[in-house]
Amino acid sequence: MKTKFSKDTYLHWYELMLLMRRFEEKAGQLYGMQKIRGFCHLYIGQEAVAAGAITATKPDDKFITAYRDHALAIAKGISPNACMAELYGKATGCSKGKGGSMHFFSKELGFFGGHGIVGAQIGTGAGLAFAEKYKDTDNVVLCFFGDGAARQGMLHETFNMAMTWKLPVIFICENNRYAMGTSVERTSNVLDIYKLADAYEMPADSIDGMSCEAVHEGIERAVKRARKSEGPTLLEINTYRYRGHSMSDPAKYRTKEEVEEYKDKDPINQVLKVIQDKKWATEAEIEAINEKVKAQVEECVNFAEESPWPSDDELLKDVYVQQDYPFIVD
Repeated sequence: MKTKFSKDTYLHWYELMLLMRRFEEKAGQLYGMQKIRGFCHLYIGQEAVAAGAITATKPDDKFITAYRDHALAIAKGISPNACMAELYGKATGCSKGKGGSMHFFSKELGFFGGHGIVGAQIGTGAGLAFAEKYKDTDNVVLCFFGDGAARQGMLHETFNMAMTWKLPVIFICENNRYAMGTSVERTSNVLDIYKLADAYEMPADSIDGMSCEAVHEGIERAVKRARKSEGPTLLEINTYRYRGHSMSDPAKYRTKEEVEEYKDKDPINQVLKVIQDKKWATEAEIEAINEKVKAQVEECVNFAEESPWPSDDELLKDVYVQQDYPFIVD
């Protein structure tokens, strides 16, 4: 069996996706124990999107997404410790314990949220891309949103501006088929979301989101266009979440058979099968990766448990930013 990608890439995908999966499973368990409060949206099943995106981009590229943000944050380099501490609301969290599940953030690592307002990140993502174009870098912005956010007016206004200004932004619709509990079929006459780009003459594509290979290749093509100042691309990445919309969602709007159909295409199992078929790792080596990931998750829980709560004087900090404008004369 020939593969386009290397042994190292497959092993990286396997370990990264397994870490995302085990982190999210533990987060779900801790939520049930009331260690994590507020909203909590899990990424289980969608890991190939984050894994393929990270190998198709470079560290200086920017990511921005909605509230289902834990796995993308980990992929971008935020430590599981900082992520779990944020879920706990602790001071050592990636947003100092003030953002919680929906608002992970790291300017240093180029991860700009985590946004609770549906579709808000679409316009902000274009703004980040405008900044990169203004500063004359070759960085691109990956702006992730769900099929529900594709119904927001913000998308159309942003698409128009992004194409007019040829911004280096990749709009990625993670189409997991349900906006909360409402299927795509019930919300739009256009079932192929990538076709929304046609109105703006924006390049677009539909991609298998259960395949790391397909995600990497699709994003890689779009990134190359953006780096050459050829403007944005819309990618509809068809994926699936195994759990409900959030921890409070029993997901009774779909059948068990539908969920099992997608689990048969589980991205972690697909990557593992390639590794095993190519004999790129022994069973002992695979087990060592499994144990390493298990230890990382246990460590991040201990870190969150032992971390301090934010102090009272943090309450009003980070609400506004003091900005000096040297070009403004009194």
